[in-house]
Amino acid sequence: MEKAFHAIVKGIVQGVFFRTYTRDVALSMGLRGWVRNLSDLSVEAWMEGTVGELNQMLDWLQTEGSPMSAVESVDVLWQAEYNECEGFRITY
Repeated sequence: MEKAFHAIVKGIVQGVFFRTYTRDVALSMGLRGWVRNLSDLSVEAWMEGTVGELNQMLDWLQTEGSPMSAVESVDVLWQAEYNECEGFRITY
């Protein structure tokens, strides 16, 4: 079953290659979507895929992140409907 989630990741997540690692991990899992920095120094992401893939990615966001990041929290809003993104990109 395909779903999506919107996430806001807070902590030390800008200037530590968090978006690049997020994109690379998402692509390796077969997810679609995007990731971008926000002006409050958090990172926003939209991800689409199977529930299993999304749960794996959410676990990665919450427990690993990029090597130099320090994730404090991940606010997630699950979506039953999704936009059918193509690929996974870093947006600005």
